[in-house]
Amino acid sequence: MTQPSSARGQGAAEDVDLPTQYRPADVEGRLYERWVSAGLFTADPGRDPGRPAYSIVIPPPNVTGSLHMGHALDHSIQDTLVRRRRMQGHEVLWVPGMDHAGIATQNVVERELAKEGLSRHDLGREAFIERVWKWKGEFGGRILGQMRRLGDSVDWTREAFTMDERRARAVRTIFKRLFDDGLIHRAERIINWCPRCLTALSDIEVEHADREGELISIRYGSGEDEIVVATTRAETMLGDTAVAVHPADERYAHLVGRDIELPLTGRRITVVADEHVDPAFGTGAVKVTPAHDPNDFEIGRRHGLPSLAVMDERGVITAPGPFEGLDRFEARPAVVAALREQGRIVKEIRPYEHSVGHCQRCSTVVEPRVSLQWFVKVEPLARAAGDAVRDGRVAIHPPEMAARYFEWVDNMHDWCISRQLWWGHRIPVWYGPDGEVACPGPDEEPPAGWTQDTDVLDTWFSSALWPFSTLGWPDETPELKRFYPTSVLVTGYDILFFWVARMMMFGLYAMDGVEPFTTIALHGMVRDQHGKKMSKSFGNVVDPLDWIDRYGADATRFTVLRGANPGGDVPVAEDWAQGSRNFCNKLWNATRFALINGAHVRGEVPAELSTVDAWVLSRLNAVIAEVDAQLESYDFAKACETLYHFAWDEVCDWYVELAKVQLADERAESTRRVLGEVLDKLLRLLHPVVPFVTEELWTSLTGAETIVTASWPAADPGRADRDAEALLESLQRLVTEVRRFRADQGLKPGQKVAAALEWGSSPLAPHEEGVRALLRLTAPGDGFAATASLPAEGVTVRLDTAGAIDVAAERKRLEKDLAAARKEADQARRKLGNQAFMAKAPEAVVAKNRDRLGRAEADIDRLEAQLTALPAR
Repeated sequence: MTQPSSARGQGAAEDVDLPTQYRPADVEGRLYERWVSAGLFTADPGRDPGRPAYSIVIPPPNVTGSLHMGHALDHSIQDTLVRRRRMQGHEVLWVPGMDHAGIATQNVVERELAKEGLSRHDLGREAFIERVWKWKGEFGGRILGQMRRLGDSVDWTREAFTMDERRARAVRTIFKRLFDDGLIHRAERIINWCPRCLTALSDIEVEHADREGELISIRYGSGEDEIVVATTRAETMLGDTAVAVHPADERYAHLVGRDIELPLTGRRITVVADEHVDPAFGTGAVKVTPAHDPNDFEIGRRHGLPSLAVMDERGVITAPGPFEGLDRFEARPAVVAALREQGRIVKEIRPYEHSVGHCQRCSTVVEPRVSLQWFVKVEPLARAAGDAVRDGRVAIHPPEMAARYFEWVDNMHDWCISRQLWWGHRIPVWYGPDGEVACPGPDEEPPAGWTQDTDVLDTWFSSALWPFSTLGWPDETPELKRFYPTSVLVTGYDILFFWVARMMMFGLYAMDGVEPFTTIALHGMVRDQHGKKMSKSFGNVVDPLDWIDRYGADATRFTVLRGANPGGDVPVAEDWAQGSRNFCNKLWNATRFALINGAHVRGEVPAELSTVDAWVLSRLNAVIAEVDAQLESYDFAKACETLYHFAWDEVCDWYVELAKVQLADERAESTRRVLGEVLDKLLRLLHPVVPFVTEELWTSLTGAETIVTASWPAADPGRADRDAEALLESLQRLVTEVRRFRADQGLKPGQKVAAALEWGSSPLAPHEEGVRALLRLTAPGDGFAATASLPAEGVTVRLDTAGAIDVAAERKRLEKDLAAARKEADQARRKLGNQAFMAKAPEAVVAKNRDRLGRAEADIDRLEAQLTALPAR
């Protein structure tokens, strides 16, 4: 932004500390450490009880994790919320922490051991756990430092870990309560099993992907007992204990209750009738393998079928016979070959695409397996979680996501909480020598000589306690009293079912029916600019740390927030990050210009203002109200767009340019104060989104210590000035029309052109100097001869473009536009002159066509006048 020659006039600043360019790397680390050391992010539950409390618990990232674009989005949203509430005077607590990530962390340490030629079994359980804690201390938690780089204003004095002492006590406490209430039990059920990690998996730890396979049709039985079934997993037929058909399927009514031969095994199995079977799918008959399929397991329970496991924990066939000892994927073609040899293959269909579950940690195909596990009986807990949303105690944003929430909690199955790992909260159950079971509380000792269960709890069990275990539960702490329930949970919609629902269940249960948060704000997934999922295999993964290095944390945050429409996926692209960096630079340059020209925030804004100053304050007031409403509804994308366009378009491109004229005349001091007022409030509005650049600029402008605890701007209806807004809108249209003419003629934006302005009775006349400055128009001198005339907004702009304008090209352009305007007017007149149309069309449609005609006629008048004013050929 150029400095006018009069910039150093009376009232201008003698010195400006801001460098000529904004370099994020010179600012961000320094400011963040200053904020933390000053305790600006530290909450005090005993401070000013009259202040409203606002709290958020961060979705704990894995101890093995590092910052990715999903984190950048999630944390930027949360930081925007807490920074704004802090400025609004709330007592704010944003709790940081990490999840111990059972499977992921154990895998990492086991890989390190493998490099030494060791396994965890070589070390033994206690030594292995010590090794994991050592790894956590040396390498875990890298993401916490990365959160600092992003600018997270969390309370580092309350950092939590799902396996620290306080959280461990909370886990023992709630397990004991659930156990004593009969809501935790041990049973043989079918679960997701990873043959590589050798543990049960939760649903969220299973990633499904469509895979190409073969659907093979096999003939069971013979003669009148013959029945054909289809399967993609031929090896599991070794464990079949029935064939199921629909009760109403007349094709198989004669077979229900009869035994038929199961090929390759020498066994006979029963045909059962079950409503689960879809008679229209395939042959209408399905094989039933209760030990290796969840649907078959339920059929088996309904019909009292035996459950025959034919694989061990590593996916190796254990059924006696020729396939014993083969891996499941080796056994599949071997079984098919044997069936083909016996003439049992009816047909093979290739390819057959179907969904296959994979372990999230190691990508091994998951095997459904019957296993003795610990479960939470979720039915009463899930019902309470559903009721809390239905009765309005908890709001979900966007509201349409509530249907997905209800679909999950209303149909939730018992939750398998045991994992066959060593790293995690060990299940607090002990077994006696005669099979006795004891579950002592956290302050009780287990019976002497009894043996503790070897499994650990699902990671989601401990993270389900996060909203209250981080506040000190089960103890009655000041934090728990002041900050529970938490204000809002911010997370991706992809874990609505798995983590959010579990927190709701445990929060309501542990806290006597009080919900863990009052609002659930869901955001989408970060995708590339084409809407494609980010994946290493696609080569489109973006590292937010790379963007922070090159463009700054503010630009990275602004980029993801600008795409954060409620519940929708968030596209990002590098050129958008570059644009966000340019936006930060624009703010820097505008503020530096203002400081050089003496802008300040001392004293009250003058009562008597120029129209330009009144306009910008009116627009500022409107923007404050808009941004408030947008942030309250979690519409971060709209809030960013509102702030971006106000800052760039209205403040920098219009107000600052018009202010340059006023800074050189008797209005200078008033304009300095207004310019300071606008930047003061604009920077405060922007601070939650782009905290670093706004801190550096605002403290330079105001002389205050920090913007972090500055008051949030409040809308002032008394500043609304519709007349000033209407006048400046007219001025903008005038300038835009002339600029368009200049661009059409190939005139450079900075090229000066002599012009005469005929104002007539236009209210814009007092702004001639500003219009000339914006349009680079010089006053007519000797020999001035207008070569073009543009009527716009009641003003005639006569320009001397001799030697700078292509008259023939301009005439051609105007004639083309005139023809289009006449066509538009003719179409509107025909409709308005059509009696049938006028009789049937709604009034709104008729009014729309009248407006269309009026605009077209105005365009015709303007274009004809411009053609008339052009020099002759």
